[in-house]
Amino acid sequence: MLTKSKEFLSGVRAEVRKVTWPSRKEAVGGTMVVFAVVAFIGLFLWIVDTILSKIVQGMIAG
Repeated sequence: MLTKSKEFLSGVRAEVRKVTWPSRKEAVGGTMVVFAVVAFIGLFLWIVDTILSKIVQGMIAG
């Protein structure tokens, strides 16, 4: 079992060395894109929810 664990960790280390890690600038840029998309979708859903809520309230009220 110990031998298999060592082999596994050795394989993991070899694969991690093959990874091309993004630069700090690329990581920050990607994060900003994610934040912008999440904010846009959140705003869109809030607007749709508000409109649908007003429609349902109008239907219930009369």
